[in-house]
Amino acid sequence: MNFSIQPVLENQEYQLIPLQQGDFESLYEVASDPEVWEQHPNKDRYKREVFENFFKGAIESKGAFKIMDKASGDVLGSSRYYDFDENNNSIFVGYTFYGTKSWGKGINPQIKKLMLDYIFGFVDKVHFHIGKENFRSQIALERLGGQKIAEEEVAYFGESTRTNFVYEITKENWQK
Repeated sequence: MNFSIQPVLENQEYQLIPLQQGDFESLYEVASDPEVWEQHPNKDRYKREVFENFFKGAIESKGAFKIMDKASGDVLGSSRYYDFDENNNSIFVGYTFYGTKSWGKGINPQIKKLMLDYIFGFVDKVHFHIGKENFRSQIALERLGGQKIAEEEVAYFGESTRTNFVYEITKENWQK
């Protein structure tokens, strides 16, 4: 891999900044609302000890970001790149969450556009793991052009295995 999976990415309104250890409290403040995790495979991530494990996995991935509102300086959520596959020339984007005050404001499509525009400079395919009950994320990804290509059991960092759908967006389709 001859590219960074943790650059600073930004548009006029939002900035993705590489996640650092010191970001725990500000990110946990967003993640501590049970409603954030209602449709996610692990519904307990609002609990501090469960989120600590999630955050540790984010740091160790070396591809995680905190998502910031540039005008207010507020932390809105997090996302990451992970599991680069050189043979398949693909990478995953995921572990994305936003606080409820960011829902329904068109933030996620802008963040995904930043991430996809950047990473398609280096890979041909981007994959996404989405929990089978996470209908909000499934709809969001389909709106971006994602195609459901598989179903698999996924063990998130330090968590039990759960059924996820695998979605794919190809560089060719993204650039249309």
